[in-house]
Amino acid sequence: MDMSVLSEEACDLLVIGSGAGGLSAAVAAAWHGLEVIVVEKEPVFGGTTAWSGGWMWVPRNPLAQEAGIAEDQQTIRTYLRHELGNHYEEARIDAFLAAAPEMVAFFRQHTVVQFIDGNKIPDMHGNTPGAAQGGRSVCAAPYDGRELGPLAGKLRPPLPEISLLGMGIASGADFAHFLNAARSWKSFAHVARRIGRHALDLALQGRGAQLVNGNALAARLLKSADDLGVDLRTQAPARRLLSRDGVVTGAAVEQDGQEIRIRARAGVVLACGGFPHDYERLKQLVPHNPEGRAHWSAAPSTNTGDGLRLGESVGALVDARLAAPCAWAPVSLVPRKDGSFGHFPHLAERAKPGLIAVTADGRRFVNEADSYYDYVDALLKAIPAGAEPISWLICDHRFQRRYGLGFAKPAPLPLAPYIASGYLKRGKTLSELAHNCGIDRDGLAETVARYNKTAAHGRDPQFHRGETPYNRMGGDATVKPNPSVAPIERGPFYAVRIVPGSLGTFAGLKTDARANVLDAEGRTIPGLFAVGADMASIMGGTYPAGGINLGPAMTFGYVVGRDAAQKFKSEKARARS
Repeated sequence: MDMSVLSEEACDLLVIGSGAGGLSAAVAAAWHGLEVIVVEKEPVFGGTTAWSGGWMWVPRNPLAQEAGIAEDQQTIRTYLRHELGNHYEEARIDAFLAAAPEMVAFFRQHTVVQFIDGNKIPDMHGNTPGAAQGGRSVCAAPYDGRELGPLAGKLRPPLPEISLLGMGIASGADFAHFLNAARSWKSFAHVARRIGRHALDLALQGRGAQLVNGNALAARLLKSADDLGVDLRTQAPARRLLSRDGVVTGAAVEQDGQEIRIRARAGVVLACGGFPHDYERLKQLVPHNPEGRAHWSAAPSTNTGDGLRLGESVGALVDARLAAPCAWAPVSLVPRKDGSFGHFPHLAERAKPGLIAVTADGRRFVNEADSYYDYVDALLKAIPAGAEPISWLICDHRFQRRYGLGFAKPAPLPLAPYIASGYLKRGKTLSELAHNCGIDRDGLAETVARYNKTAAHGRDPQFHRGETPYNRMGGDATVKPNPSVAPIERGPFYAVRIVPGSLGTFAGLKTDARANVLDAEGRTIPGLFAVGADMASIMGGTYPAGGINLGPAMTFGYVVGRDAAQKFKSEKARARS
């Protein structure tokens, strides 16, 4: 529609999008003295970050070093060279490894963004040379959302499918307490306190205030931006970039149905969250998805590729020559009361002992305890060309009541609602379960028998489950001898249907080592930066460790904010002299 021009404004740095990448750029630039505007097209801030686990892969981070974990960059490069192969870009990797520890130090010292360590979290592929058993991860520390003041109502709440009545549950000890609430008085007391506090927050504020994981990261960044005077605007979609003589000079933004032209003296940062719901681009880049809508992402539905299109409009190149276009994750579709479906990402229970994954023929195809990315990658390779890429997670009653299965929560929460909605399939016998799911009965029976024969001794010779630190970390340490392997033997049996999905996208705008956007000839487009999922992944479409999306997003956001400020101040000084 035609929009009248309401006004023209000016700032130093304009950031389009409000996830970790965009907000970290805004905070760093503002701290270094720039006047910053952040525009977000949704009514809430936080982007995909606010729904994420909040973990960041940051090798040699200060928290690890303070704990005595010291490693040289060459070891990390060795791991990445083996993992990324031909997708290894030395300049961008070196820039990331140099700046990532600085990023953590900067936020710890100068903002309310504080971290907890991941010193016991291993890299995903423990058999790869250079892999670490810990010390390369950090997460945002829990945060009291009441500290946000009026901004609390503008923070994206946690993803409903992975929260409890809107209350986020942190990984680690907090999550373990929720699993053990029906078995331990200590855990029951912990959960009761959390739920009681949550109920009070809902009554007084209308939303939970015990913020954890990515919600805490988004909140801390938002508060830091506000403290530094960043102009934060919601419901302000960027419609087009402004440029002059090949230099990006700002953007036209819609507010209240009118156009505001914002001139950005130091440049524009694209941080719109990639294209997980851009169905036309998904048709082009996701091979198993020729119709565009067979890809189910846990990212917000409004992440529709705006940043990529804005970049292309001024000559930027979308780099799709990656190992995979998306950050794959197995997803189950959760029926909602309004007839729509929520997308539940299966990140936790797959490594627990007593669960397997099968395709429609009833056969296993993957080490279920490996990463979410590896699960979908294996599924896509296992399905014949043209067949629907679906799989099923299978467990027995004991497993479901102990750990839960996807959105179907463990005891003491009842199973009836999940079964009634069709989300959770049940059978008194494996044969009945197979019939209810459309799985080959003989195939499933043979697979479970084969698995159980060695699982009783904690072994999985078929897929070597539980043999890496990453597998064992995700298992149940109380189960011996293998925390990831146990038989499936006591009915009734349960299953959840799994479809290929993602946590976001990898293909993005091609950039250099300072996050400057490049054109098709590899030349810098002056005044334009890309971070987060709008930047083509520095991991080349591979997934070597948890946090390889947020770690680079925070790092290159910090680099852009810092560098833009330094360059702008230098140019002003030259102009005065």
